[in-house]
Amino acid sequence: MNRVVITGMGIVSPIGNDIATAWDNVRAGKHGISFISKFDASDSDVKVAAEVKDFDPLKAFEKKELRRTDLYTQYAMEAARQALEDCGSDFKDLDPFRIGVIVGSGIGGFGTTEAEHAKFLEKGGNRVSPFYIPMMISNMAAGTIAIKTGFKGANFAPVTACATSAHAVGEAFRNIKHGYLDACVTGGSEAAISEFAIAGFNNMKALSHSDNPDRASIPFDKDRDGFIMGEGGGILILEELEHAKARGAKIYAEIVGYGATGDAYHITSPDPEGLGAGKGMQLALEEAGLKAEDVDYINAHGTSTPLNDKYETKAIKLALGDAAKDVMVSSTKALTGHLLGAAGAVEAIICAKSLEEGFVPGTAGFQEYDEECDLNNMTDGGKDAEIHVALSNSLGFGGHNATLCLKKYAE
Repeated sequence: MNRVVITGMGIVSPIGNDIATAWDNVRAGKHGISFISKFDASDSDVKVAAEVKDFDPLKAFEKKELRRTDLYTQYAMEAARQALEDCGSDFKDLDPFRIGVIVGSGIGGFGTTEAEHAKFLEKGGNRVSPFYIPMMISNMAAGTIAIKTGFKGANFAPVTACATSAHAVGEAFRNIKHGYLDACVTGGSEAAISEFAIAGFNNMKALSHSDNPDRASIPFDKDRDGFIMGEGGGILILEELEHAKARGAKIYAEIVGYGATGDAYHITSPDPEGLGAGKGMQLALEEAGLKAEDVDYINAHGTSTPLNDKYETKAIKLALGDAAKDVMVSSTKALTGHLLGAAGAVEAIICAKSLEEGFVPGTAGFQEYDEECDLNNMTDGGKDAEIHVALSNSLGFGGHNATLCLKKYAE
């Protein structure tokens, strides 16, 4: 079996549009949540979101391309551009059929759908853009990255709601581990802060009604009342270890395990006993050849919804047993909001940086203890810590669970 390492990373996010800025904000515990500016939210119950700021799509696209490219694809392509630049290789030494692109989106071009449907109602079917379908579909970020890079290996887009990009990274890991690919561009992207999308999530009681950006995304806090919609993209370059070493690549961390399970329980609620998510963590550790007590840090799914956080707490206890009381747990959605299909990749990036630099992020904004979320939830802020093993959890509507196990790289 091949060892798989992370050699490049790129990000577009509410806390920064490059790795250095985003990581500085993680270390500082500085969130990216503010009052909604993308539409007039005066009549909405939802007042705040985690929007991307100062995004420049022209770093990754020609101006003429933008009119046929949804924002989620623009986020993905810019993050991929950064990641490839960061990894220091264009992989021209490899067979292009050995380089994959596995990049997903939970919702795809939601903003395009909203705009084109309004045009349809107002002006009729003939005015709907001929680019609408390729802009909207959830696989187009993966397709666009492949077209622009020339990478011809496995190219697909997982769609598992909020677990999407964790599954993408896991599938990329397995493709390299088992010898189908030598390298892969992987991750996810989302751009769904729109009036229509917010209304849908709000009406299903998923979103916070807080009008205080500092107390809106508060995972594990007793006063949490829903998640904060975020947006952005996270892309990682995964590479077979020997190829990375041969070219002198910088290695952020190693991916050593991946667990994927289903709750088979409910369309939106996690399993109240945490069985599926717990098993996913156990499978990731089993593949890594590690034990529960080896885990130093868990980047929790931690959405700040009443159900997720208490059920994920049960899942962590189920997975780790007695070791659960000692492991450091935090949710960086307190900083980024919930990036839906991009969340898993962004959180894997944060885990990789945590392992590289020896720093565990805190769960920002926390004030009120909840006895149903009684883990070591890093509620006093982040701290320097020598960590060797991290788990990153992602859980999606429909009962989709994915856990990635990352390890500090060592020869």
